[in-house]
Amino acid sequence: MKNELPVIERTYDLVKWFLGHVAKFPRSHRYSLGQRIESRLYDVLEQLICAKYAQGGFKAGALEAVNLDLEVLRFLSRLAHEQALLPHKSHEYAARELNEIGRLVGGWLRQQRQASSGNG
Repeated sequence: MKNELPVIERTYDLVKWFLGHVAKFPRSHRYSLGQRIESRLYDVLEQLICAKYAQGGFKAGALEAVNLDLEVLRFLSRLAHEQALLPHKSHEYAARELNEIGRLVGGWLRQQRQASSGNG
């Protein structure tokens, strides 16, 4: 993935990292909270890949959906931490990565909005 967009690389790495942690959740949480976390992460990765290839307003729409999913993931990660499913340092790492991915997505979204406003 050397030539991949940094935001996609970071998201891919976070998905791999979270999969290892969710696998350690007790069964009672793995198939509820854990599954929701995994599903959202897959959605974020998929939407970023779609945004990479999308044209015009479709790109901005995909990035806005990513922002929403990132916000939900912040809360799910916090919930996992508060339920003692995610250790403190792991939660800090996840929060830091989610924030960095959000920062990258926000910059990409601003760039798209400026490009679309400059064309019209």
